[in-house]
Amino acid sequence: MPYTTLISTEQLAQHLDSGPLVVVDCRYDLAKEEWGLDEYRAGHIPGAVYASLSHDLSGEKTGHNGRHPIPALEAMAATFSRLGIGPDTQVVAYDQETGMYASRLWWMLRYLGHDAVAVVDGGWATWTREERPIRAGDERNAPAGFPVRPREELRLGVEDVERIVKDRSAILMDARAPERFEGQSEPLDRVPGHIPGARNHFFKTNLTADGTMQPAGTLKESFEAALAGAAPEQVVMYCGSGVTACQNLLAMEHVGITGVKLYPGSWSEWSADPQRPVETGPPKRG
Repeated sequence: MPYTTLISTEQLAQHLDSGPLVVVDCRYDLAKEEWGLDEYRAGHIPGAVYASLSHDLSGEKTGHNGRHPIPALEAMAATFSRLGIGPDTQVVAYDQETGMYASRLWWMLRYLGHDAVAVVDGGWATWTREERPIRAGDERNAPAGFPVRPREELRLGVEDVERIVKDRSAILMDARAPERFEGQSEPLDRVPGHIPGARNHFFKTNLTADGTMQPAGTLKESFEAALAGAAPEQVVMYCGSGVTACQNLLAMEHVGITGVKLYPGSWSEWSADPQRPVETGPPKRG
């Protein structure tokens, strides 16, 4: 049975020598672009290769398409092939702790039709806290042929979101911290606030104090409260730049809430155009 949402450190340790398996280190720091690669080279899960959010998991920025735009299909496939991911590969991704960057890789692979991908619950922090083996330096896998089977139904563009804002045909859900959602602060993007009509489900509420996911029952109850009876297929998740939203999607998929879409451009794309409406304050109901 392939792992498709979360994998524990214990489960990964048991399968490290099993194949076909590709482990991808996705550690990253928004404030220091090369931090993740430096940390990877200093020590990583044995056999892991490295993927950078900015260099491998994002496309070219135009100033209008967000801070971390999704790469073109061909670019994504080339990256996955270089990492050694083939059609039958079990992929395991991890980052420093919260799963926010690893979840971006998880979503991208699923978007291209690859379901056998899971995120290490608790990431590097849990792996090292448990004193599991590590290895330093760079590692490479033999290139593999990665088939491109995009699931366009998983993704919406800015024009789709503009229509949703006008006709309220779907529910927008923002994964950022409440203070950013409400417009009290904005450390990264042009203006503070959120897309009009959006609800808020901060991705870190999915986690326990040690950085692992909340129990499945707790997660399910929390998301069902956020959905308030709405069908998952009518929900669109976004965040600052299409990264932390993926952790919400991972958590939802883990508890069987499937069909939620991603708006990858997120707030950084939406707010780049001063003509688009902005809302501040707590989420409005009704």
